[in-house]
Amino acid sequence: MIAFLRGLLAEALPHRATIDVNGVGYLVLIPLTTFDKLPHPGEKVQLLTHYHVTDRDHTLFGFITADERDLFRLLMDRVSGIGPKMALSVLSGMPVPAFKDAVISGDVKSLSRIKGVGGKTAERIVLELKDKVGVVDAWQAARTAKGAHDPKQEAQSDAVLGLIALGYKQAEAIKAVTDLAKNPAMDTADKLIREALRSGGL
Repeated sequence: MIAFLRGLLAEALPHRATIDVNGVGYLVLIPLTTFDKLPHPGEKVQLLTHYHVTDRDHTLFGFITADERDLFRLLMDRVSGIGPKMALSVLSGMPVPAFKDAVISGDVKSLSRIKGVGGKTAERIVLELKDKVGVVDAWQAARTAKGAHDPKQEAQSDAVLGLIALGYKQAEAIKAVTDLAKNPAMDTADKLIREALRSGGL
């Protein structure tokens, strides 16, 4: 079992990265949320990993935070019909705090806008996670303890989902919103979406 990789970032693409660990290159599949937080190639990086083994291949998945890896494993273990590729798509399409809030509130519409998920899978995610004793209760308790999650992060998540709904590719939507959000004035989903459409940067 490989729990984490620590080394130099040799290469990074939106859905995969290569980590040089003492001269050995490990190819790791990653969500877009992890890609956005990676350093420049040649710099030090550490990724938490999940080693997935099937009859056909062995695949290493990497995550920048424990929350991402925990949600990845939860989706595969607790939701029927969700494998590693679908779990990675969910993480790429929505930040972990926004995903947890969507499940808590039963927001199937937001979940269904994630690329590759769709309405039926979104309903199954909500239903089956809520049926698992303790999972959603723990999320609810954490949210209550911390208060509502970061409004800025929520606005960015909503903006990404809005752009995807308008037909933009997921990776392009996330990049556009991330770049625009560096401006403090871009503090609502509507502003982010309007500016992305106006600039035509996608």
